[in-house]
Parts: sequence; structure tokens; C-alpha cells
Amino acid sequence: MTFLLVRRCVGVLDVVDAWQGGVDRFCERIGPRFGRSEPRGRVAGYVRGLAAPLDRRNGWTIAEHAAEVSPDGMQRLLRQADWDVDGVRDDLRDLVVEQLGDPDAVVVADETGFQKKGSRSAGVQRQYSGTMGRRENCQIGVFLTYVSDAGHALIDRELYLPESWLDDRDRCQAAGIPDEVQFATKPRLAMAMLQRALDGGVPFGWFAADEAYGHASYLRTWLQERRISYVLAVQSNDTITTRTGDRARIDQLAASLPATKWRKISAGDGAHAVHRRSSPRRQSPRHRLPLQTRSGRSTGRNQGPGVHDRHFGSGR
Repeated sequence: MTFLLVRRCVGVLDVVDAWQGGVDRFCERIGPRFGRSEPRGRVAGYVRGLAAPLDRRNGWTIAEHAAEVSPDGMQRLLRQADWDVDGVRDDLRDLVVEQLGDPDAVVVADETGFQKKGSRSAGVQRQYSGTMGRRENCQIGVFLTYVSDAGHALIDRELYLPESWLDDRDRCQAAGIPDEVQFATKPRLAMAMLQRALDGGVPFGWFAADEAYGHASYLRTWLQERRISYVLAVQSNDTITTRTGDRARIDQLAASLPATKWRKISAGDGAHAVHRRSSPRRQSPRHRLPLQTRSGRSTGRNQGPGVHDRHFGSGR
């Protein structure tokens, strides 16, 4: 999955120079992560294939783009070559920060499904994929995206491994999953990636995620303990703790505000239409939802009454 990050982030290289030179410099940067000259030389062709406007990207098409007669070399690069996967991930993250870094950037966690036909790929099973909008035989990857005014790019990834997989250690061994790997929910995978970003000195001001992560109270607590400001979607019937220490349902808190306290704001263009959200204009302390800006000024915001609401918070 590291090379998927390369595919999504390679456009960042255009910021500093022509595409060809940018790819060459990036490959020189990650070259020491490869133990032998063959994979070190082949990785540039692979990265160019990922970024090329191919109708389909697989071993055959990428090999053809690299002027190789078969996909064997590319498959060896991914399956058998000795290289530092996590080191390449960190190199890529550092490159993104160099080009897009901003202390007010937003780090976003989200997941993507990869449809599969077989049953041997690590973590594959019939499960819901938001990418496909239904249950499918697929793998689920959790990704961390860095977003600033200068652009956006993926900086980390984790493969979600269902409990059914980790309960079957023979199956894990056949798929190359180490015995020490334990089950982790998607929010905990996001926490692990965020911790790596913090350890790596990644500058950002906010963390955001949808309700698959917002429902996890332990994630919100973890963010607050580290003074990370966040915007999380939650179910409208979820219960949260207000600044007064009371427990209340989110939809009830939202309904307690009169209609005159709401205003429509745009959340940007979506795939089918412009998304608009309702946000409170001002709130008294009694109605305040948990948000404190970095300046220390307390405010309250959330989506208007509906299926989902936004939970804003900050430990800053």
C-alpha cells in the first residue's frame, strides 16, 4: 500500500520542477531504502507507471510502460524484494511536508475499499465498503491525508485486518501477516498513524474524520489528551459530554437552538451537488457544544438537526 501513496502524492513533485526530474529526485531519495540495485533501479519505472495516464494500472500495463517484456520484475519488486517499506512511507511524508507543510493544515483519516475476487489477499472478506457503497469481497485500507492551502496528498496508510482473519493464524501466516499483529479497529489505526505524524514533526492544526471514527469516544479522548483540535462526524443520537459536564444527545442539543440561531454554509462541491451545512450563529453557554478554538475563545458549532451532526472539539 505504500506505492499507492506514491501514486496519489507524485503530483506534489511538479511543484518544484518538471515531472521527469521530480520523479528522478524522489527515487534517488528513497534509493537507500532498497537493499539491492535491481529493485532500486526498477522503482523509478514503477512510480512513473503509477502516475502515467494508463487506462488500467496492473503489473502488465506498468511493465509495458516501463518497456519490460513481462510483469515479473514489477511483481518481484512488490512481493519479494528486500526494501524498507516504512522508511519509504516516511520519506514520502517528509516530501509532502516540505512542499505542502502548514501549521494550520488539516489531517484527515478515511478509508478506501479494494475489491477482490479471491480469498487469499490479507484482510479480504465480504465487508461494507463506502467506496463501493455496499458489502463486497474487498480489502479495506485506512489512509491519512494532509491538506493545506498548497494542496493535499496521502502521507500514511494501514491495512484493516478483521478479527476473523486474526483468529486464524494459519491463514495469517500464509498471507505474510506476522504473529505479533493484533486486531485494531479503524479508529485505532487512525490513532497509530496520527502518532507517527506527531513523532515525525508533521505540522497541522486540525484532525478531521467521518462518523466511522467520530463514534469512537476513545479517539476523541486521545485527541483531547494530546491537545489536537478536531472535527468529527457523529451519529445524531450519540451522547457527548458538554462543557458543563452534563451528558446530552447531540440531536437534542441541536434542537434546543431556535431556528434563528442557524445559518447555511457551504462545505464545498460534492460529486453530485454542493453540500450545505447548518451551523449555529451564536450560542449561550447553556447550549454550547464542545469546541474551543486555539485562541481560547469558546464557541459552539455543529451541523443542524439531521441524520448526522459534526462534533467539534479542541484540547488547545
